[in-house]
Amino acid sequence: MTQKKTSMADKLTKIALQPQRDAHKERFLAALAETLAKKGIDPSDIGQIKKVSTSQTLTKNNEGEAEVHDLWHFQFSPAFEDGPSWPVVQPGPAISLPKPPAVKKVTKPYKQAVIVPDAQIGFYRREDGGLEPTHCEKAIAVALQVIADLQPEMVVCVGDNIDFPELGKYRTSPAFALTTQESINRATILAAQLRAAAPHAAIYWLAGNHEERLPNFILDNAKATFGLRKGDSPKSWPVMSVPNLCRFDEFDVEYRPGYPAGELWINEKLRVIHGTRVKSNGSTAHMYLGNEKTSVIYGHIHRVETAYKTRRDYDGAKTIMAASPGCLARVDGAVPSTKGGIDLDGRPLTVVEDWQQGLGVVCYEDKGDHKFSYEAMHIYNGWGMFRGTEYKAK
Repeated sequence: MTQKKTSMADKLTKIALQPQRDAHKERFLAALAETLAKKGIDPSDIGQIKKVSTSQTLTKNNEGEAEVHDLWHFQFSPAFEDGPSWPVVQPGPAISLPKPPAVKKVTKPYKQAVIVPDAQIGFYRREDGGLEPTHCEKAIAVALQVIADLQPEMVVCVGDNIDFPELGKYRTSPAFALTTQESINRATILAAQLRAAAPHAAIYWLAGNHEERLPNFILDNAKATFGLRKGDSPKSWPVMSVPNLCRFDEFDVEYRPGYPAGELWINEKLRVIHGTRVKSNGSTAHMYLGNEKTSVIYGHIHRVETAYKTRRDYDGAKTIMAASPGCLARVDGAVPSTKGGIDLDGRPLTVVEDWQQGLGVVCYEDKGDHKFSYEAMHIYNGWGMFRGTEYKAK
């Protein structure tokens, strides 16, 4: 049997009728309760009662006798004037990185780029109220170790490093509520970790469809705030944007917005995109090979794929490659997806996703023939091996 919720108006009326109240207070509370009830105003929507005044009027009753009526006038301020009652999204934590040691420049015939795939940083709440990540901390730890060992000239994040389930157009359960701030905090830390691991690398972060949820959400729900910047900072990132909230400028991380148009060319023969194509029952790589004229590395699908295609060109045979490095997200159903499921409390159930964790590493020329070589590194439960070196999450 459900208990009827008592409204604030009912409570005020009850207080007003208590005999120990003096007559003036009784009339005031009764009039206030009556006014709220007649106007259909929820007391929780009231911020303050700014002004109260009284007056009197005369009327004649049915017998022609004069009757005096007290009139009450209330001026309310709305609750939203005091700001929202929930935490407002803030930039991630400020992180101070040590100054990197000077490195003597060495001319190498080939440079290296590490391709960081979709991490889907996000959280849901466990039964005890604690936060459970949808990204895989072990896989991220391995990726950072590899980057620190290789000291590449370039680190490229293909996008979807933040999941943003609260901002998406799909239904999400209450278990994912109020987790956006924690996601921003963790993504900020990831940006700092990438810079700490590769202090001299050029670091790029492409917007994926999940990063794009933030500007889309603002356009759909608060269009007037879209593109707002700090005062007197016309060249800064918009306040409510991934690069601003995650402090990318502080870590010298270059953000490439505008999914699906964002891209990065490693050299003249190889580009990196987040991607839009998904072939569930086959190789997505072959879909790209059928449409691309140059080699491409893509994300979005969370699977490790590599395929090649050779075509006839004016100069002879031309071979191009398409590859996906996988993901750094959990592959056990924690990330909301079309194949996932939730229990009756809205928490993800364990399900086997056809996803694989990994990294991509490119050796490349940025002049001459612009040759390159792509290597895939697989990560299994916080363990991986690359070029004979074993990596384990600590």
